[in-house]
Amino acid sequence: MANGTAPGKKRMTQSDVFNHFAERTGMKRAQVKQFFEDLASLATSEVKNNGEFVLPGFGKLVRSERKAREGRNPATGETIQIPAKTTLKFRVGKSMKDSVLPKK
Repeated sequence: MANGTAPGKKRMTQSDVFNHFAERTGMKRAQVKQFFEDLASLATSEVKNNGEFVLPGFGKLVRSERKAREGRNPATGETIQIPAKTTLKFRVGKSMKDSVLPKK
């Protein structure tokens, strides 16, 4: 399917994730929510200060600089200049990739 979920299955919502970890750890749901907020805050500050944040077992959040380039307006075909900009990328770690994607 286009959204990455199996037919007939729904993806976990944010609430489902919080509930899952609350049940698994014995923490209160509010504590789990606070943990995820703290993790996001830590990731934000690390990417701002160091350009990257490693999330062990998952991958790395990396600040990336895009160069200026030429593009086309799809409606008119006119060539336009796209300015340089800073963006974020998530690079999936090898162990996560190998466990999710089938070997070729």
